[in-house]
Amino acid sequence: MIKKLTKQMLLAQVLSVLTTSICMLVDSLVIGRCLGVGAVAAYGLSNPILLIIGGIGSILSAGVQASCSKSIGQGLLDEANKGYASAVGTALGVSTFFLLFVIVLQNYVPTWMGAGKTGELFESTKGYLIGFTIGAPACMIALVMIPFLQMAGQMALLISAVVAMTVTDIALDLVNAYFLHWGLFGMGLASALSYYVALLVAIWYFFSKKSIFKFKLRNVILAKIGELFKSAVPSVFNIGTGVVLVFLINKILMSISGSLAVAAYSVITTIGNASNCISTGVYGVSLTLTGILYQEEDKTGLKDLLLTFMPRCLIMGLSVGAVLIAGAPFLVGLFLPEGGQASMQMAVTGLRIYALGLVPCCINNAFKGYLQGSDRIRAIVNYSLAEGLLVPALFAFGLSFPFGTTGVWFYFVIGEVLALLGFSILKWKRAHKVSLSIDTYLDFKPYFGVKPEDMLEFDVKSLQEVSEIAERAEEFCLEHGQTEITSKYVALCIEEMTSNIISYGFSNRGKNSLSVRVQNKGDRLVIRFRDDCRAFDPLSYAFKKSEEPDVSGIRLMMKVADEVRYTYSLNLNNLMLVVNGGK
Repeated sequence: MIKKLTKQMLLAQVLSVLTTSICMLVDSLVIGRCLGVGAVAAYGLSNPILLIIGGIGSILSAGVQASCSKSIGQGLLDEANKGYASAVGTALGVSTFFLLFVIVLQNYVPTWMGAGKTGELFESTKGYLIGFTIGAPACMIALVMIPFLQMAGQMALLISAVVAMTVTDIALDLVNAYFLHWGLFGMGLASALSYYVALLVAIWYFFSKKSIFKFKLRNVILAKIGELFKSAVPSVFNIGTGVVLVFLINKILMSISGSLAVAAYSVITTIGNASNCISTGVYGVSLTLTGILYQEEDKTGLKDLLLTFMPRCLIMGLSVGAVLIAGAPFLVGLFLPEGGQASMQMAVTGLRIYALGLVPCCINNAFKGYLQGSDRIRAIVNYSLAEGLLVPALFAFGLSFPFGTTGVWFYFVIGEVLALLGFSILKWKRAHKVSLSIDTYLDFKPYFGVKPEDMLEFDVKSLQEVSEIAERAEEFCLEHGQTEITSKYVALCIEEMTSNIISYGFSNRGKNSLSVRVQNKGDRLVIRFRDDCRAFDPLSYAFKKSEEPDVSGIRLMMKVADEVRYTYSLNLNNLMLVVNGGK
């Protein structure tokens, strides 16, 4: 079930990042080819404001993935809703501040950005900033809503919103360039309106009855906002190391080959960032699912998660890498049509070398998402520091002496490979052996979960299996010191609930899955049912007279359990029962 879910989420995440990257690429191309060099300069000078708006939205989004996924994993939907309201409220407040800041100080901000006090560059920069920041609220709120759509299992809606945004932005860019002629203000406004289109496509879900997330003003809590930003610290650090690395690489290239090499590097990073949609997607899915599964202490689910990633990291990295290597001259030519043979050749060579690092980058991001989702903050900070700054910067500097710019281009692949090797060596040292087993890399803490002998786990495919599974559950309870009456009640509860789920939830196509897990935790039993059928909250049926589903099983569940938690997230029903020992 986790493997199937991982594949679905990964596809949605990669496509959403890819379409956004394409949108940014098209913006750059249209501005450069239709509005001229001066417009490109104004666009570049506007970037700090754009990056701050997008950066804060991305930080909030990462905080949501790390914090709210844990609340979902614990079955604490109220806490997740506090995170939802606090994230949306913060995004709205911050983005409105930036909008008012730019509008009120429009005659000063371009000057602060380096555009001078008057002239064409000043006017173009001002126009783009005003046009773009009109969409700042939609931009930031849309970024925040992405992880909530994922946790709600609305992957198709997420893709639809991002595709609608991309199509709108491209269409409006072209309309502005060839018909309206509103200059950079029109280009900024095109981006702004595209964000509102994406928001309109996605936001209806959050107002629908089936939404598990509800916005309430009283749930906008200062402490929760602080928690979201604290949970995003690794992401902030990751972004920071990336900015410093670009600065250092630019300095190295400028000192050995001048502006032509810097221009080539700009093209490599632009194309490289778009191609890295695969590793960004891997990181986002890994972080979200780890946050949920880790709180459930689901060792099997976590193993399935990373085992599903590994072959897909290899396939995606090799596929995208092959496209970059084969299509490097064409891709570079899009950005440097008149850049000169020297600059183009450097960019083509650098892009082909860059492509070699995509596979280890994807694998690194899978592990980084796991580390952040499992609260190993120091580990991910060290990982990001080595991978994103220290190793690539040192090797770029060192290899620039014997090999010039070609040596610098190896910064990415060497940084990714050595970071992965260093992470592996640390895990091998802890395990006291060299092993590629996924257990070695997961490195569960001693107190995490339960011992294998204290857990019973099975997938149920049909009604014919239910009786046998109930018998095994009863034997398991008796073997772990539960009374006969408790053991019989637990077995009967499992039999009734699994029968209900299969009878009323499974479709005729037979593609549904049901997982049942029983854990003995000393003084209590924890029973979890997880299925991918339509949303169904058994607690809302507990006291109804309807016979569909059979509420007698639900009432038995309420009688057996001391605590019942239900959540519907990631298109999965998750029901957790806690039974105190000796009941």
